[in-house]
Amino acid sequence: MDEENKVDAVENEPSAAWVSGEASAPDRPGEAPASWQVAQPAGQERPQASQPQQAARQPMPPYPWPPSPDGAAYAAQGYVPAYAAAPAADKKEHRWVVPLVFVIIACLTLMVCVASCSNAVTSLSYSGIASTADPTVAVITLDSTIQYDGTANSPEGLKYLLDEAADDPNIKAVVLRVDSGGGTATAGEEMATYVSRFKEETGKPVVVSSASTNASAAYEISSQADYIYTAKSTAIGAIGTAMQLTDYSGLMDMLGINVEDITSSESKDSTYGTRALTEEERAFYQRQVDQINETFIETVAAGRHMTADQVRALANGLTYTGLDAVDNGLADEIGTLEDAMDKAADLAGVGSYYVCDLYLSSSDLSGILSLLGAQSGESSQTTGNLLKEYADAKSVQ
Repeated sequence: MDEENKVDAVENEPSAAWVSGEASAPDRPGEAPASWQVAQPAGQERPQASQPQQAARQPMPPYPWPPSPDGAAYAAQGYVPAYAAAPAADKKEHRWVVPLVFVIIACLTLMVCVASCSNAVTSLSYSGIASTADPTVAVITLDSTIQYDGTANSPEGLKYLLDEAADDPNIKAVVLRVDSGGGTATAGEEMATYVSRFKEETGKPVVVSSASTNASAAYEISSQADYIYTAKSTAIGAIGTAMQLTDYSGLMDMLGINVEDITSSESKDSTYGTRALTEEERAFYQRQVDQINETFIETVAAGRHMTADQVRALANGLTYTGLDAVDNGLADEIGTLEDAMDKAADLAGVGSYYVCDLYLSSSDLSGILSLLGAQSGESSQTTGNLLKEYADAKSVQ
């Protein structure tokens, strides 16, 4: 090969100096650095290009070189891929980041849910009693509608709390702090039975402290206590029973709505509100109300040590002030919550005492009972027993 051809060959390939970074890139496309245009001395082999990993450590050339179609040869030899491979490998290495973030978020969410459920169940276990061997007066609060909702204002909830008080030897007496206007007749009847049974089976006294309202089904429960305190302005009593039926037939006629009830008997749709009651149906429901109210009267009479006639004379469905209730025998004394606790301790025969609150978390317990009851088909009573067994097992552990 003559000298001129050698120069041309050198100009068409990069020198080792360019590959290793010892020479700078050309200033403009199509113009090679001076070091590239030096002919290789005769008798010496041209230095081999550096390995791709060495080239990969150098910055990417600002311009593709060479601009001629011969660049395909360099791509085949690995020069171009050496620069392009690094970003691709980097992306591949970080593909696990996004899935990992989602996994972490899912785990945290699950932990929060489990913690919430654990707190709800924990609130069922023992509710606020310090570890002490001293005499204790437990306070149970009834502060909402008396109904079947799994809270302390329900038969299930009150029975659970009374069972806790019965099983704890340190609890010598119970105070019911009542601030409720009543509710379902059947729920009030059951809760009154639980209070009466608690006194008989345990011998532990029960004292009621009336807040702003102690009426209807709430008073039926209170009447079973050994002693009832009330404030002077408390609305207390309201011994009576009501059944409410609404007739929407007139409104539906105005709106042009026609409803046909297909029933197995003439009175099956009497409570649907699509028609007025017949005289026979009205008399039938009146007898039911009177019967339920008589049960109410008898319950109060037994708890207050009064005759049924004495209670019936007061059963006008209206509330009395605390002052009037003390006069007519529906309450025993004007006093505060502290007075009620002192009275409970006195009836239990103890001097100094500790006070604790027995309670169920209204929102948590109601939610758990609804969820478990819907899934398993168990009654609220059965579900409550299962949760109690779980709490007992936890305490043993």
